[in-house]
Amino acid sequence: MTRRRRVPPAPLPQRDGVDPVRLRLPADGTWATVRDHLVERLGVPPGTVDAMLAESRVVGADGTPVAPDAPYAAGAYVWFQRDLPDEPPVPHDIEVVYRDEHIVVADKPHFLATMPRGSHVTQTALARLRATLGIPELGAAHRLDRLTAGLLLFTVRPAERGAYQTLFHDRRVHKEYEAVAAHDPGLAFPRTVRSHIVKERGILAAYEVAGAEPNSESRVELVAHRGGIARYRLFPHTGRTHQLRVHMNALGLPILGDPLYPEVREPTAPDDFRRPLQLLARSLRFTDPVTGAARHFVSGRTLQAWSSYEEWAG
Repeated sequence: MTRRRRVPPAPLPQRDGVDPVRLRLPADGTWATVRDHLVERLGVPPGTVDAMLAESRVVGADGTPVAPDAPYAAGAYVWFQRDLPDEPPVPHDIEVVYRDEHIVVADKPHFLATMPRGSHVTQTALARLRATLGIPELGAAHRLDRLTAGLLLFTVRPAERGAYQTLFHDRRVHKEYEAVAAHDPGLAFPRTVRSHIVKERGILAAYEVAGAEPNSESRVELVAHRGGIARYRLFPHTGRTHQLRVHMNALGLPILGDPLYPEVREPTAPDDFRRPLQLLARSLRFTDPVTGAARHFVSGRTLQAWSSYEEWAG
């Protein structure tokens, strides 16, 4: 059995709740220098890498800056701080619903990504909570779409993260969502929607494959309706990307504010936070895998299109 190589601790601190970038130099590398490999791997102009090395921004496992002419060392690790993008602040705070020595449950607003990715780095739930709570090792046990508001579960201790992630992977978390969409008096509820959903990398919207074996299942309940719109309670049995949004659209009831379903709309400006997607992760219920305690958390947020449609649509 091949023993897995232990990853050294990061020699650089977090910045604004964001970890430094860690790269391992490939074992089969043929580059003459670390610099040559970074130019190819990062896909940036050679001058950018030269500046990073000249400014001692790239370091090895012991924190020593990597020299501009340092020879390539297969299997070695290097770290550097990424250049943080200029991100418009996402309005509204992320509320902490519960916190103990094992977990943090947060109630995130619309437009806030779960974890750093792409152009969303510091304006993410994970980065914000690490910075405000002073827990640098905080990690996400699962994710919500950036446009979806509601409950997120984070772990305090890295050694326990796998146990909580397994809860979601094994579908042992009872999740309840809420959505606002059009009302169709011709549809009977409650109903269960099953389909085969495909989400391709690089394609914004997922799609259903007619006739294929279902890989997704959602239960939809009608809570109330008025003025042509309705409030729905959604229970995803599986966790496909955009599953609830796809299934509501398949019923002819796309969730209000959805920029992808039924059709992909032109992207809005990064600082346009109007008309948020009316989808909320309302509650999480599970048995704590570390303490054995029964857990039940409920979001304190409301969907604006239901409480004040004119304000949401204005």
